[in-house]
Amino acid sequence: MCGRYSLALRPAQVRQMLQDDNMSVDDALDDEGDGAPRQSYNFAPGYHGIVYRADVPDWGAGPRRQRTSTTNEAPSEENAGDDGGDDSSEAQPIKYRLQSMKWGLVPFWTKRNPDYGSMRKTINCRDDSLAQGGGMWSSMKARKRCTVVAQGFYEWLKKDGGREKIPHFVKRKDGKLMCFAGLWDVVHYENDEQKNYTYTIITTDSNKQLNFLHDRMPVILENGSENLRTWLDPKRHEWSKELQTLLKPFDGELEVYPVSKEVGKVGNNSPTFIIPVDSKENKSNIANFFAKGGSKQEAKKQPQVEVKEEEGFVTEDSAKTKEEDKTSVGIKREAEDGSPGDEPPKKVATTASVASNKSSPPHQRTRSKISA
Repeated sequence: MCGRYSLALRPAQVRQMLQDDNMSVDDALDDEGDGAPRQSYNFAPGYHGIVYRADVPDWGAGPRRQRTSTTNEAPSEENAGDDGGDDSSEAQPIKYRLQSMKWGLVPFWTKRNPDYGSMRKTINCRDDSLAQGGGMWSSMKARKRCTVVAQGFYEWLKKDGGREKIPHFVKRKDGKLMCFAGLWDVVHYENDEQKNYTYTIITTDSNKQLNFLHDRMPVILENGSENLRTWLDPKRHEWSKELQTLLKPFDGELEVYPVSKEVGKVGNNSPTFIIPVDSKENKSNIANFFAKGGSKQEAKKQPQVEVKEEEGFVTEDSAKTKEEDKTSVGIKREAEDGSPGDEPPKKVATTASVASNKSSPPHQRTRSKISA
């Protein structure tokens, strides 16, 4: 399944990256405002994400279906929403748009806003369920297909019989955006004039790279490919074997690695969530602090101790008596013996000297002794 993914890019960035992959965007989104999608490294069900689809009316691709006079049937798609489109879309060149939609598909015939638990049941749609006739997906799979844009997705590796779950992040090795195959719909709830656009992500069997992690993965369509264009083609408004065969495991190269367990809590959000937990780039990884190489570098950066004359000390490069040499060596040894997390020795020495001077009579402040 796919229950969490990452998309922390502005719509303008997404648009540019898609266009770089030969995916035209004729209608884009604003980066900010009421209709702007959410940006999060920990994208959860119920958030508004970015969907890329053909620009078709709210009833979907193909001609508008007529209302039937049969009683006790679900409302027709015609009642779900009407954006003023016409039936001549097949004669027009295909245009594509980016749209903000809520993750967790709500069918057009729904009368009331579902609770969170019900909505979670439709965040994913199995590819094998689309191979069957009828069902709740029948109208969407033929007329309302889309791709869901992401930087990558999360999956949890279960250990010790499921008692421990280790989150992993999966992304394209080439760094491009992921385009998940999806379905969308639009609904009007009772006593609510607002159009509510929602989507689901289609899943299939895992490929060889991800078999160890989970038995399911999102269907990933290659950016700008003929397969992606076929999937979004509004002229194909009847489900077919050709469309079904597009729903297969990704055969490109992926990167997968464990990440912070903090991603498991909905609401947490950090760029470190998509960085390997054992990476040097991950500042929260305590192992980096104690790394041997890192410790040497920190030691090199330790400030040189310099004792000022006006505070009753002499500098290390000035002429010294034998007693002063012992004092200087004592201070230097303290600096070398301190751990990387200790306060710099200079501050310790200076503080001690000031305190000593303040407590000594004026005639004794000319030169104070410091024990190592």
